[in-house]
Order: sequence, then C-alpha cells, then structure tokens
Amino acid sequence: MAENKVSLSKKDRQAVCFRHQFLQGSWNYERMQNGGWCYSMIPAIKKLYTNKDDQIAALKRHMEFYNTHPYVSAPVIGVTLALEEERANGAPVDDVAIQGVKVGMMGPLAGVGDPVFWFTVRPILGALGASLALSGNILGPLLFFVLWNVIRIAFLWYTQEFGYKVGSSIAKDLSGGLMGKVTEGASILGMFIIGALVERWVSISFTPVVSQVTQSAGAYIDWSALPAGAEGIKSALTQYAALGATGLDQIKTTTLQANLDSLIPGLAAVGLTMLCCYLLKKKVSPIVIILALFAVGIIGRVVGFM
Repeated sequence: MAENKVSLSKKDRQAVCFRHQFLQGSWNYERMQNGGWCYSMIPAIKKLYTNKDDQIAALKRHMEFYNTHPYVSAPVIGVTLALEEERANGAPVDDVAIQGVKVGMMGPLAGVGDPVFWFTVRPILGALGASLALSGNILGPLLFFVLWNVIRIAFLWYTQEFGYKVGSSIAKDLSGGLMGKVTEGASILGMFIIGALVERWVSISFTPVVSQVTQSAGAYIDWSALPAGAEGIKSALTQYAALGATGLDQIKTTTLQANLDSLIPGLAAVGLTMLCCYLLKKKVSPIVIILALFAVGIIGRVVGFM
C-alpha cells in the first residue's frame, strides 16, 4: 500500500459528476458511450495518477465498451471511482475486476432507468407543466424545466456518492474475497440479462419454403363464402381465432424458419449472437462484424434466403 494515500475529494467527485451529465455527448456504434464515460473519469484519473504512463493506461482501461441509461450510470461510476482510488493506493484491483463490475452493473440498471425516468417521472412532470401551460400560466414550462433538472442532478450526485461509498467497502474487503464474489456475480447477472434479451433484440427469418400442403375444407377460411359487411369480418376473425395463422389460405406453406421455431424458438438468434461473441474474442473489429451482417442480410434478401 502506498505510504502517501491519495484520495478523491468532494470537489473531484463533483467534477466527475458534472462531466457525467454529458455521457451521451460522444457516441459510436462500436463501444457506445465509452467516450463520454472516459471524459467523465478524467478529473479522477488526473488526481489519482501523477505518472503520465499510468494516466494513459487508465484512459485506455475506460475506453472499453460501455452502454446503459445515462442517469442510472451514476452509481456505476461511483463504484468505479472507489475501485480506481484503491488501485492507485496499491490495492490488487486489476483491469478485469473494474471492467467486470462496470459490465455487470450497467446491464441490469439499464432496464430500470427507462421505466423510472422516461416512462414515469418525465411524463408526470410533463403533464403537470402542460396542464398549467394550457391555462396560460407561464409557470407550466418553467416548473417542468426546474423540477426535472433538480431531480436529474440530485439523482446523479447522490447515487454516485452511494456507489462511491459502496465501492470503498468492497475494495477494503479484497482479502476476504468479496471483490471476486461481486465481480463474478455481476458478470453472471450481466450475461443472464443479455441472454434473456437476445431473442427480443436479434431477429432472423429464413424464407425458403420447405413444404406446401393443400388443406381440406374446414381447415382454412373460405373467403368466397363469407357474408358481406361486418358479419363477414366477424366470421373471418372467429375462424382465424380457431384455426390460427395456418387457416388463412388453402395452401399451407411451411418455411425453414417455421421448422426452426418449432424445434427451438430463437435458435438462429442465439447462434448468431454466439458467432459474434466468438469473433469478438478472436479480436475481429466490431465494425467489420456490423458491415458483414449488413452484407449478409442484403445478399440473403436479394437471393430470397432471408
């Protein structure tokens, strides 16, 4: 442990909090919010590391992939500040531990930020401000602007401070293995969240026709026999509810995608995700992977395979 212990003052943490407001000011498709995150960490890095090589290494460490809701990112950066502080004072906190905690926390917290801020707090304040504005009261837009920013800034600061205190407790218990447990648990939770969202975020549809079968009468909707007007619509909806999608036409067409879905739903999406993870592990550039996916998708569409 270093003899002259260096620590982040309240002023240093406030500087980080101020910069953290601009987390989304620098965005890229390869590593998402890493530029804004690294920009936020600069005041702390300058305070903790006086050697230029150490500063460069820290900046590189925080240029890794990062993406979460911009407000709930505050406790993540608080924990990270504590870990960096302990590392600067000689604690055995390596790059893997810091990145593991960041990745493990950003996934679960991202799912909390949208419903709390975008779908609850902001609409409520907006409705309150709009109701006043409709009556001609100038306080409507001012109230929305002031309250929203008070809530936003207060949340950023106090949750960052909470994360900083929690992170300090974690780092002090390194000898007890708490850091390893937190890192492992955060990584498992992050991978679980990503795995659960694969089928929702990744969409693949293989269009080749495997078989076409002529269905018997009663197994499909006879559109020519439907009554006119609203009764016909009602009859069609009733039959569709009973027969399902296969009852729309006399010819039942089965595609390759339908067969895959009947075997294991989302199999192709999981396979593609695992392939991308494998390529990333082999140091293939994410930009190359994105361009390759675009090319495969376009070619597959043109030749009628996707």
